[in-house]
Amino acid sequence: MGGNAIASVATIKAMRDEKMLENAAEKGIQLMIGLRKFQEEYPQIGDVRGKGLMVGTEFIIDGSQAKAKQLVKDIVHSAEEKGMLLLSCGTYDNTLRWIPPLNVTTEQINDGLRIFGEALKENAK
Repeated sequence: MGGNAIASVATIKAMRDEKMLENAAEKGIQLMIGLRKFQEEYPQIGDVRGKGLMVGTEFIIDGSQAKAKQLVKDIVHSAEEKGMLLLSCGTYDNTLRWIPPLNVTTEQINDGLRIFGEALKENAK
């Protein structure tokens, strides 16, 4: 036997009451816009893709995904030193996965983008 019906109902109620799905859509757009601005400035960002708050930022170097693995590692470590956790993913570990909580705020997205920008500046020269 699996699951807990009472917890499931409470979760669905919280998602509705707090408009988490609407927030995810809105903050996902905010995140994508911010990341695409970085993409314009940094040619190492090959793609920004996703839906809602699950977003991937793919890095390439000289057209190679494999070469970007170290850059992504460096950005992850730099962001971690600044208080933000990022995950790498993808066949070549050249993509950063953004998965903030469904109730993330505008300010938190802005802080994340700021930290990411600082990590980019330090590592994507």
